[in-house]
Amino acid sequence: MYKESTIDRIKRHEDFREKPYPDPIHGWDVPTFGYGFTYITKQESEPILRNRIQTITSELKHRLSFFRQLPEDIQSVLIEMAYQLGVPGLLKFRKTLKFFALGQYSKASDEMLNSKWAEQTPKRARELAEIVRRAR
Repeated sequence: MYKESTIDRIKRHEDFREKPYPDPIHGWDVPTFGYGFTYITKQESEPILRNRIQTITSELKHRLSFFRQLPEDIQSVLIEMAYQLGVPGLLKFRKTLKFFALGQYSKASDEMLNSKWAEQTPKRARELAEIVRRAR
């Protein structure tokens, strides 16, 4: 199909940028990222999404001693929050996480809604907080 040297050469010439930057010719009209990507298809993004979720899950298992003991739906909420906020951002929810560790899901739900995150993304916060509130 193609030689590994082709991939290596493209990587060297394009360089990797994890954050968007202005295209050298079109500027911010065509932001560029990764190895010179100007777009990504839904099909290409699916494995990236799944990989990122797997990475986040592994990190939460490592960083939160109680994570594995939580019900699956609660784990799912924490994974989604970490996906949106980053694991460091999730870890700033100290009171919320304390209530999760204690199995006090109603209080955890209240704390989720009592946050700047809930003000910034109210629909998502309400939906996730409701999942937590219903957990057993």
